Amino acid sequence: MQRLSRSEIVASIGSGFRLYGVFECERGLACFPGPPSGDFLAGGGASGEEIRRFDWGATSLGLIEGWPISLKTTVSLVLSSRQPMCFWWGRELLKFYNDAYVPMLGQRAGKALGRPFKEVWADVWDDMLPFVRSALAGEATWMEDMPLTMQRNGYPELTHWTFSYSPLRGDGGAIEGLLNIVTETTRAVADREALQVAYERAQEHIRERARHEGELKLLNQELAHRMKNTLAMTQSIVTQSLRGAESIADAIATVTARIGALSKAQDILTGTLRTAAGFEEIVMAALVPHRDRDDRFVISGVPIYLTAQQALGLSLAIHELATNATKYGALSIPDGRIEISWSVGEDGTLSFEWVEIGGPPVTVPGRRGFGSRLTERIISAIFSGEGRMAFEPSGLTFRLAGRIDISPDVPG
Repeated sequence: MQRLSRSEIVASIGSGFRLYGVFECERGLACFPGPPSGDFLAGGGASGEEIRRFDWGATSLGLIEGWPISLKTTVSLVLSSRQPMCFWWGRELLKFYNDAYVPMLGQRAGKALGRPFKEVWADVWDDMLPFVRSALAGEATWMEDMPLTMQRNGYPELTHWTFSYSPLRGDGGAIEGLLNIVTETTRAVADREALQVAYERAQEHIRERARHEGELKLLNQELAHRMKNTLAMTQSIVTQSLRGAESIADAIATVTARIGALSKAQDILTGTLRTAAGFEEIVMAALVPHRDRDDRFVISGVPIYLTAQQALGLSLAIHELATNATKYGALSIPDGRIEISWSVGEDGTLSFEWVEIGGPPVTVPGRRGFGSRLTERIISAIFSGEGRMAFEPSGLTFRLAGRIDISPDVPG
């Protein structure tokens, strides 16, 4: 096998990599051949041919034949790589690149070779100048996903780049240029941002679903609680109504009327999936069957809201009072009327009044029925206060002093 001396190897490299065949170096190591033709542009693809055809004599680098070995070596290295690469050389930093880099040029492809960095990338020159200066000072730099707004396709375009700038030294060891190994990450950054948005939306969906599940759980608990209360109240109504009825027909009518009052209150609460109802709304709904003229009832009160339990209790109380008034009180004669009013303090204390006017003379009944007990005792307990009926000569009155469970200005 042929053996070459160190000087012969150096001479061969200096003349354009003219090494033929595999041979043993002076130290017995295997050396590998360069291009048999000695053409450092061979195998450089379209970019290599573009370099070959370019009029370098019109630039500060001069004709290719006079280029230093370091420049030829760098050109060969860049052209043989499939990684997008470019470099700038000489005092004007003239541009070189390989085929993999061409798509990054956009509309500048075919017009960038041999032109100064500052002209090719005028739109981002100010952004890149610190990296250029660092490389020319001998310090390599690295950036990841750096945003740059470019005009490479004729319009402003936000792009992202991961790249390194490294100094390139000439034959004498001085820095003659800089090497750019680059990957465009515009699509990757956009994909990551889209993925992040999708992830955040998914997380919000999960949180929203958890909130909905929590609300559903609370709603189910409220419905179960309301159902138990309603059933307990219904059971009490039926039991007490049957106990005090004089006949089955009378019992059926009484139970039906009282459960109807409950049903109306439930309609108000469940018609819009609320857990609270307006005080006036409950009063007005309970009085509908008894309103035979506009001035029969005089109603006044502040807007307040009641819990489901208190709304049901108020509805039953109004129903019992109105039923009693229809049978014996102000609603039993054409000229009678009823004044209903309520107010609430800042601390949630409730004051409610039912006053009958213009009815027949009132006497204290000998026996207190379930309706009276419901109105006084049960409603008092529901509103955590005290309710009293007064059988005054001018008409029956009912006054309740208690508390509401919901702030007067917050609907359910």
